[in-house]
Amino acid sequence: MSINILHDGDASLDALSNRTIAVIGFGAQGRAQALCLRDSGANVIVGVRPGKSFDAATQEGFRTMSVAEAAAAADHIHILLPDEMHGPVYESQIKPSMKPGKTLSFSHGFSIVFGEIVPPEGCDVLMVAPKGPGTEVRKRFVEGFGVPGLIAVERNASGKAKDVALAMAKAEGLTRAGVLECTMKQETYEDLFGEQNVLCGGMVDLMKYGFETLIEAGYPPEMAYFECVHEVKLIMDLIYEGGIQKMNAVISNTAEWGEYVNGPRIITPDVKARMKESLKDIETGKFAKAWIAEARAGAPNLKAKREALGQHPVEITGAKIRSLFEQK
Repeated sequence: MSINILHDGDASLDALSNRTIAVIGFGAQGRAQALCLRDSGANVIVGVRPGKSFDAATQEGFRTMSVAEAAAAADHIHILLPDEMHGPVYESQIKPSMKPGKTLSFSHGFSIVFGEIVPPEGCDVLMVAPKGPGTEVRKRFVEGFGVPGLIAVERNASGKAKDVALAMAKAEGLTRAGVLECTMKQETYEDLFGEQNVLCGGMVDLMKYGFETLIEAGYPPEMAYFECVHEVKLIMDLIYEGGIQKMNAVISNTAEWGEYVNGPRIITPDVKARMKESLKDIETGKFAKAWIAEARAGAPNLKAKREALGQHPVEITGAKIRSLFEQK
């Protein structure tokens, strides 16, 4: 399946003219996107509850107000809150201001795809998703480039939703690197799958199992941490720069041979079968339903797992190793 890749020449900032964009939330993504949009000439206000984020947005020079006030004042509402907060915040503070002609946008399709938010008819619904953490989005923008991104149009009531999505992507620097046009379902399912099976879930457990195997065999935990955790960044940097073959060209022949011989022995076809089960849970909404229920209950299991991870030897050893690199 081919996918369109769009650049600066495919987008115009004119689509943001005479529009007030309310960025809802001022965490890492909220801050980065709001600053980039403003630097590109967009009229940006920030909606956030009182507290550190409210103060931070005010200190950055934004017109800062409550979520309800921002939603009422804006033509375009861009929600950058944690997924589990979208539904309750939308229902209580944004929905009353959603009138025909307004635009509702996100950087992740979770709440639209899984029905946490059901926008009224007559509103454009779209997604502009930087493929990078907020700190990297801002850093690359300031450097004069940008991170890649995704855009999607879920509802095109005005006939101009794609123009607006592209304009936002351009204003955030995403079209400098390249923007892929997709659907919200594609982005949501693939994002959740990648996080759970490779980037976070898969990678973390692989590192932990490697670390545990070495220390249970009597090897020093400090050395195990270097080999199974610390050096992951070095390898991933090589892959990021030039792909797997670039990485293989830099590592030793011994390491490359071990990749071909032992990699398939560890990551066997049954892993792929379980990944397919995971993807099915995502596509059917089973994962989303379970996560929202967990979040609504106060996330007791999430908090318990965070605490357990903090007590794992890999984290205790990691803190010790990282302290070695701190400047005294």
